[in-house]
This record gives sequence, C-alpha cells and structure tokens, in this order.
Amino acid sequence: MTASPTDVKLSRISLEIEGAVACIDLQNPPLNVIDIPMMEELAQAIAQIEAQSAVTVVVIGGKGKAFSAGVDVAAHTPDKVQEMLAKFHGLIRSLIATKKITVAKVHGHCLGGGAELAMVCDLVFTTQEAKWGFPEIKLGCYPPVACTALAAVIGQKRAAELILIGRTINGQEAADIGLATRAVSGLALDSTVEGCVRQLLDLSPVALTIAKKASYAWDSMHFDKGLARAEKIYVEELLKTEDAHEGVRAFMEKRQPKWLGR
Repeated sequence: MTASPTDVKLSRISLEIEGAVACIDLQNPPLNVIDIPMMEELAQAIAQIEAQSAVTVVVIGGKGKAFSAGVDVAAHTPDKVQEMLAKFHGLIRSLIATKKITVAKVHGHCLGGGAELAMVCDLVFTTQEAKWGFPEIKLGCYPPVACTALAAVIGQKRAAELILIGRTINGQEAADIGLATRAVSGLALDSTVEGCVRQLLDLSPVALTIAKKASYAWDSMHFDKGLARAEKIYVEELLKTEDAHEGVRAFMEKRQPKWLGR
C-alpha cells in the first residue's frame, strides 16, 4: 500500500490509502493505549478519509501485540479528564457518522476505550484469543460509550455484566454474544478481513452508504443524546466522588484501591 499524504505528522497512528480502502493502525507500543494525541490524530485521519469520495472502506487495527488496552489512565486525572472525554467522544461520534464502512481488526487486548472504538465499527473481526472487556468499574469509573450503546449491541443483561462487573471475555465469546462479527484464529485474521473488504468493494458504494444509514443498531440521534447524558453524569456526579479519584490514583501507583463509598 502507498501512504496517503497527511497535513500533520502522525506519531500515534499510521494511515495508508490504496484505492477504495483506507487502513488506520494504532501504534503506541506496547499496548496502543489511546492518549489525547492519538485521539487527535484519529479524528484528523477520519476527517481526511471522509473527504475522499473514492474511499469506501476503512479498516482499523493495532500494530504490535494488541488492538488497544484502552484510554490512557493518566488522562483521567482532574486536570485532563474533561478534555479527554470531549476528544474521545468526538472521535466516536465521527466514526458513527462516517459514510464509509468501518471494519475493526482486533487482536490481543481490546479493553475499555479500545473496545468502545471497536464496537462502534460496522463490522468487527477478532482473534479467538483476544481479550475484550470494559474494566473501568475497577477504577471507580464507567465507560460512557458502552453505557450508551452496548445494550443495543449485545442486550441489556450481558451489557450490565460487562459494565458493572468488568468481566474480561475472549474474542470467541465476544463474537458469540454479538460484540464482534466473527472470531477466527490469529493466523486467519488478516485473510478474513481482506476477504470481507473484497466483498464490500464488489458492491455499490452509494448503496452501502444508504444501507448503513438505515440499519444502525441504535438510532444515531438517541445515541448522541444518550452519550451526552452519560458524559454529563460522568463529569457532574462521578468525578465529584472520592472513589473515582482513588481508583485512578491506585492504578497509577500500582496498588489496590481503598474504596470509601463516597
């Protein structure tokens, strides 16, 4: 593939465009943690791709040993958290709004914000051994995007278990419950995604765009309102608790949190 020209230097992601396919890879080793600079680069890449009418499909993957272990915990500190929420949720909204067909290619860790990024893609292929989950509750927090949309994807009770308990599941279970489209062996992941992309490119680009608009699992207007409410609760209620700050501090200090219940 040939690298697409970009207006800014990319350090947290790579972007390559060949014909009708754009490939974005997260590259923030070792676990492709999504920090604020990566959010900015992803948003810029999506905007650039959206402006190119020749592109039909966007494939999002992760370089190295993981898709993404989630949003940078350091970005959850009081001085950064509101900027982080605004930028990450802006990115999620742009992924949902894009007219392109988005395909997530998942291996290794796919946790927290990484799992939210993958779950809003139209099609999701994962290795059977990948580790999926929303562990934010263990930090005294919650995942706003998953709280807004996960129940529409996998059902209320399964969503409640993943969000409220923070259980980690493998890629096979993620596919079984509908969080991923299909789970395959690690050796088959690339060829499976390539086969899917070939099928998409055989179809009418305009028909795909319109079908995508008509077939979302959740109404985009309701999602937008729901995410705004989940974000408001996060800022106005969760961030005022001592436990939310204790959970983040404990993670960064590599110790068990001491919950106060307030």
